[in-house]
Amino acid sequence: MTVWNLGSINADHVYRLPHLPAPGETLAALDYRVGLGGKGANQSVALARAGAEVRHLGAIGADGRWMVARMSDAGVDCRFVAETEGASGHAIIEVDASGENAILLFPGSNRRIAAEAVADALDTAQPGDWLVLQNETSAQAEAAHLARARGMKVAYSAAPFDAEAVRAVLGDISLLLLNEVEAEQLCAALGVTLKALPVETVVVTLGRRGAVWHGLAAGTEVHVPAFPVKALDTTGAGDTFAGYLIAGLAGGAEPAEALRLASGAAALKVTRAGAGDAVPARAEVEAFVSSQTGASQPSE
Repeated sequence: MTVWNLGSINADHVYRLPHLPAPGETLAALDYRVGLGGKGANQSVALARAGAEVRHLGAIGADGRWMVARMSDAGVDCRFVAETEGASGHAIIEVDASGENAILLFPGSNRRIAAEAVADALDTAQPGDWLVLQNETSAQAEAAHLARARGMKVAYSAAPFDAEAVRAVLGDISLLLLNEVEAEQLCAALGVTLKALPVETVVVTLGRRGAVWHGLAAGTEVHVPAFPVKALDTTGAGDTFAGYLIAGLAGGAEPAEALRLASGAAALKVTRAGAGDAVPARAEVEAFVSSQTGASQPSE
């Protein structure tokens, strides 16, 4: 099955700091670098490195050509990435000594993706293919509706969180990915419990405590603990998890197997600096997971 990803493409400007600055504080950076980022690009690279056939739908400015080249080198099909006027998306990322981060995002070209272009691209999609979405682009609701009508499975990462953006796609998605805080915010905004959300499956990531698969339609629940590692940079860890999880599901893996591989990929990612550039290859992830005998075993 092909995985189509309507996703952001950003240049990540990363500043390594002794600690995240307090309001009004001026702080000298210990290091600075520029790399590939954006939730969409990160997830497409993760999907490709996990072995999925992935086609990215997105937009850049002329300044972003290097990012498309880097995604292509990672195995992502970028034929549907348009070049628009104006600047590409970019992010200012602050990373402290413990690996935690704070991020300032400028959407740029990511908010200039035409719904018509998305429709033209998805016209070649097949029933059973996956569409992946995040809340960093335009045309999300239109894409979700088109994909559902074509018999595709739709996965949505609800970040950056906006309850109305989730509400706009909720009727068309198959898999909703949230972190613990986003899950609480969504349930509060909709006035329902997590188990009452109108979606087939919800996966909630819990950071160092792992992740939980809530098969709401099937009445199942699977928990996978996180692999214990020393974090260097948590940027892109959730995207790495999402990409590997969806790649596993698209390849026919059962939820427990897909969750364990995704957990291993995210664990390896946080030991490396960077976002999209630091997503590990599947062979590395499988070797890491195999070495963790008895660790991070899923439970139902």
